Amino acid sequence: MGNYKLIALDMDGTLLNEQSEISGENAEWIQRALDAGITVSFSTGRGFRGALPFAEQLKLETPMITVNGSEIWQKPHVLHQRTLLSPVYVKQLHELALKYAGTWFWAYSTTGIYNLEKWIDPATTYEDHHWLKFGYYTEDDVVRKRIFDEANEWGALEITNSSEQNLELNAKGITKASGLRELCAMLGIEMSQVVAAGDSLNDIAAIREAGLGVAMGNAQQAVKEAADVVTLSNNEHGVAELIKQYVLKG
Repeated sequence: MGNYKLIALDMDGTLLNEQSEISGENAEWIQRALDAGITVSFSTGRGFRGALPFAEQLKLETPMITVNGSEIWQKPHVLHQRTLLSPVYVKQLHELALKYAGTWFWAYSTTGIYNLEKWIDPATTYEDHHWLKFGYYTEDDVVRKRIFDEANEWGALEITNSSEQNLELNAKGITKASGLRELCAMLGIEMSQVVAAGDSLNDIAAIREAGLGVAMGNAQQAVKEAADVVTLSNNEHGVAELIKQYVLKG
């Protein structure tokens, strides 16, 4: 058996299939890893509320990394650390979104998700909210590149994606890798004892820093290039396969 102590799993495009379900095979092998004394944690761009039902389904009482590392949970409902995105940048990101009509955008605050159709109450200011992440979605490659270039020029944000059509923006230095380093400190283990799996740019930092970085078969090309190994796709129980092949060795 490998000397891995922690498996950090991205959710969408990794643990979850295209129907946003955890397959029976994935659930079974996660249970086997837990039974073997390995910690299995979600490491997701989703907010806590979006991740929780799946943690409950797997009966996980383990730490979680949510909103790309902006929140680290000791276990479900027990917050360990939170890093906010400055309202100054949320205002600028919002204005940038409005500049490109038709671009879908969203923002996570500690109390909920706001988007193009439901933005903050005009009676409140950006400063009245505690922000965690901002996102854009557009199928227009030119617009997406322009938004990326402009936000990137500020030099104050971590810019990734969770699909090829979107951009996700967190506070500078906040990634799933920074979240994993914190989890390792919490659990008293080394990054070399971590397996990190994912499919998108928001997984790259973790995949590079973990002892074993795993790209899904459906991962973006850059993620496959950053990974140590490529497993099956999220629709082919790739998580079960990686646990079987690399963690529990059959």
